[in-house]
Amino acid sequence: MLYAISKGVNSQKRFYMNIALIGYGRMGHEIEAIALKRGHVIKLIVDENNTADLNKTNLSKIDVAIEFSFPGAAFTNITKCLESKVPVVSGTTGWLEDYDKACEICKFNNSAFIHSSNYSIGVNLFFRLNSELAKKMAQYNDYRVSIEEIHHTKKLDAPSGTAITLANGIIKEHSGYKDWCFEKDQASHNVPIRSVREGLVPGTHTITWDSDIDTISMKHEAKNRKGLALGAVVAAEFIHSRHGIFTMNDVMGF
Repeated sequence: MLYAISKGVNSQKRFYMNIALIGYGRMGHEIEAIALKRGHVIKLIVDENNTADLNKTNLSKIDVAIEFSFPGAAFTNITKCLESKVPVVSGTTGWLEDYDKACEICKFNNSAFIHSSNYSIGVNLFFRLNSELAKKMAQYNDYRVSIEEIHHTKKLDAPSGTAITLANGIIKEHSGYKDWCFEKDQASHNVPIRSVREGLVPGTHTITWDSDIDTISMKHEAKNRKGLALGAVVAAEFIHSRHGIFTMNDVMGF
C-alpha cells in the first residue's frame, strides 16, 4: 500500500491537467512549482486582487482547482468551481461549518471535492498512527493525552486544522474523550490542545500520552511546505477525473 502511493508520487505522469490556483501566497507558489515539475499547466491564478477572474468562462478551461485561500473566502471559491463542474482540492481551514453545504453542491453538480486539513503524505501517515495508538491506549486509563501544535506567526486560525484532525482521531478511537478544548479550558473528557505561534515554523505537531510512571509521545515536524504542496497536487491528480466526495484516506489507499 505504501509502495503504491510512493510510486504514484514519484512516477512520471502520462497526462497533464489545466489547474486553477485559488490563493497565491506561499502555499500557492509551492503548489505551482510542484505542479509544473510534474508536467501540469497553471491555467488560472486567482488571489484577493483578481477575484472576478474566478468565473464560468475561465473555469471552462480548467480540469481541477486547488484552493488554498483564507477562511472568509473558501466556501465562495469552492462553490463557484463546483457549480462549474470543476473538481476542487481545498486545503483552507477555518471554514468547515459550511463543509456539508459544499458536499451537497458537489453532489448536485456531479463534480468532485476533497478537503484536508493537511495534504502532506507524512502527516496523513501520522494521522493513521495517531488513530491506531489511541485505539490501543483506550485500554490503559492511567494515561492522559494532550496535543501541542506550533506554527508561524502569520497563521490565522488556532488550533490548526491538523491538530483538530488529530484530536478527532483520538476521540473516535478512545471512549474516554468526547471533545477537544484549548489547553486553558482543560476538562477530564476533552483532548487539550496547546497552540504556539512563533517565527517561521511551517508546522510541528506533538501528541503526548502521560502517566505517573512514563510518557509516550509522537511528533511530526514539517521542514518546509513542499510536502503539503506535493500532497495537494497528488490529490488533484487523483480526483480530476472522478466524481464524488473524497478524503486523503482515499488518495493514500487506506
